[in-house]
Amino acid sequence: MTDTATPEAVAGLQLNLTHAEDADTAGLIVLWDRCGLIRPWNDPHADIALARRGPHSTILVAKDGATLAGSVMVGHDGHRGWVYYLSVEPAMQGRGIGRVLVRAAEDWLRARAVPKLMLLVRPENEKVRGFYQAAGYDEEPRIVFSRRLDGK
Repeated sequence: MTDTATPEAVAGLQLNLTHAEDADTAGLIVLWDRCGLIRPWNDPHADIALARRGPHSTILVAKDGATLAGSVMVGHDGHRGWVYYLSVEPAMQGRGIGRVLVRAAEDWLRARAVPKLMLLVRPENEKVRGFYQAAGYDEEPRIVFSRRLDGK
C-alpha cells in the first residue's frame, strides 16, 4: 500500500484503498461496532486519532464508491508491526476484502522495513483465527502482559 489511493477489483467490487481521513471517523466507528470490535475500555475516537497522529501508524480504508467496505489499523514500534481493528462490512464478508486489507497492511509495513507483523485474537474467536491461519499466519504461544496507563 502506497501513500496514495490504490484501486483493486475484488468479487465484483471496485475497491479504493486509501488512508482514513477525518470524514471517515464516524463511519469507522459504526463499522467497528457492527463487527463487534469496540470494547468499553477502548475509546474508538481516541484510537483513531492516535493512529492517524504520527508516521508510525495509519488506518487503511477500503471503499466501494462511497461505501466503507472495510478497514485496518496498522502501526509499528520500530521492530514489530501490529494490526488492529481489521473489519469488513458484515454484508460484504467472505468476498476477499479482509485479505486485501491484510495485504495492504503488510505492504505498508514492508515499505518501512518492518520485519514481522503481530496481531492479537481472542482465543474463543475461532472464525477470526481461521481467517488468519488461511492467510498464512502462525499462531504463536505467548503470554501477554499489560498494564493500563490511563487509569481505566
